[in-house]
Amino acid sequence: MASSLPPLRIGLGYDSHQLGNHGPLRIGGIDIEADMHAIGHSDADVLLHAITDALLGAISEPDIGQLFPDNDPKNRDRDSSDFLHEALVRIRRHGWEIVNLDCVILAERPKMGPHLSAMKEAVSGLLDVPPDRIGIKAKTGEGLGSIGSSAAIAARVVVLLHGVTS
Repeated sequence: MASSLPPLRIGLGYDSHQLGNHGPLRIGGIDIEADMHAIGHSDADVLLHAITDALLGAISEPDIGQLFPDNDPKNRDRDSSDFLHEALVRIRRHGWEIVNLDCVILAERPKMGPHLSAMKEAVSGLLDVPPDRIGIKAKTGEGLGSIGSSAAIAARVVVLLHGVTS
């Protein structure tokens, strides 16, 4: 029986990492000069991790932690664009394409505003999606919690997919 649902899927992604001393900070596929870095098994790019999980969730695939476990030595210091590429391969294999994505980076410092344009271009290139279909904004923690005290960084992403095959 054919579905009468429109060929759309929404995915939600989230990631967070503790911050440590010494930079640079890798986020959105770019390195930002900073006196801190995100601590993780891979390069700890919270934005690319959240985008990856949003894409995988939209097609009901296992999340980034299941596909690329942090206890696997192959993933030590791995470039997060590898994870994103695998998610992109999977959505295309299932007959989906990205309509748009909206991202929020949560960080007290460094200020993300000066880097958002470069992140958007990097993500656009990695996903092969025009930059005008990618929203990236940043919010601080207003001094509250681990984000507000600069102990952590996080990202939230929502993605809309459209089915390209019937």
